[in-house]
Amino acid sequence: MELVYTKMAFSFFIAFGVVMGGALLAGAGAVFLWTPPKIEMLKVAGNLKIWALVAAVGGTIDPMRVIESNVLQGHLSLAAQQIIFILFAFLGAHMGTELIQWMCKSGG
Repeated sequence: MELVYTKMAFSFFIAFGVVMGGALLAGAGAVFLWTPPKIEMLKVAGNLKIWALVAAVGGTIDPMRVIESNVLQGHLSLAAQQIIFILFAFLGAHMGTELIQWMCKSGG
């Protein structure tokens, strides 16, 4: 069971880190290119959200295959685990996006 909690935490933090890191680096790049970093950070955070989810669950279609094969075989607990990993990855990506939006909220 400890492995499940570890994988859930990793799914969350990988997705969170992809969104946060990508948006912050886009903001730094925007400063170097003399463009408004706020606009670029918001745009990149929104665009990276789905890719953060993909990166956190392994970057392939394998989690979907695991869900399909386990449901068809009647092993619902293994399918539920994969769905929970995907939900935690989504939560991390969403929280990263919300944090970037909150950071960019102040100012003009």
